[in-house]
Amino acid sequence: MQKPAPKKPAPSSKRAQDGDAPAREGQRIAKLLARAGVASRREIERMIEARRIAIDGKPVETPATLLKSLHGVTVDGTPVSAPAPARLFRFHKPAGLLTTERDPKGRPTIYDKLPRDLPRVMPVGRLDLNTEGLLLLTTDGELKRQLELPRTGVERTYRARAYGAVSQAQLEDLIEGVEIDGVKYGSIDANLERRTGTNVWIEMKLTEGKNREVRRVLEYLGLQVSRLIRTAYGPFPLADIPIGAVDEIRQHDLVAFRKTLK
Repeated sequence: MQKPAPKKPAPSSKRAQDGDAPAREGQRIAKLLARAGVASRREIERMIEARRIAIDGKPVETPATLLKSLHGVTVDGTPVSAPAPARLFRFHKPAGLLTTERDPKGRPTIYDKLPRDLPRVMPVGRLDLNTEGLLLLTTDGELKRQLELPRTGVERTYRARAYGAVSQAQLEDLIEGVEIDGVKYGSIDANLERRTGTNVWIEMKLTEGKNREVRRVLEYLGLQVSRLIRTAYGPFPLADIPIGAVDEIRQHDLVAFRKTLK
């Protein structure tokens, strides 16, 4: 009698091929800690290198360590609580504040102005020192990452006041993207709002949010930016939040928005 052919091993899943462990084996500690609001993944990797994170008292050696829960995990000796539901806040950032936790030069940061009763939050993206307007803050590192990644396509809206002359036709060319000093910037939807003397007001919508992108693109067009305001991030507008004030996005609205992310 013919012996049955040996069974071929089942092909590995796409998640395994991509380097992610199956759910039954747990998730990377860096991802779990980010979701718990400890810090961003990048910052957690630095904390692991500094041996600040431990499991049952033993320092973690790699951010790829797999865990099923945060039981026994400590940061600087303090136990880490299980992740709570993500929270998202709107902050009307004034000009003159750095979007960072601390500055070696002692310059003021957003954390110097945030309410003391606010939970530990991380900024979603950055606003330059002299850029004002909407800055989203979240307790959840995974949500922060989703909002920042260009591939999720979350739109950022800015209004810029600039000195100089520019035409609507020039602004419309930005829809095809532009390369400046070897840096490629993606599609930008730009519209000339109005002229006030020698100044123009321009609205710009983009999804990449590269470092100083709006300023560099407008300078490329021969304009000198004198004021830059972020007026919206995704479906969340700056609206009439007073300068320096913070309010929280309703949980229902946050849950509905996360379902729309790519």
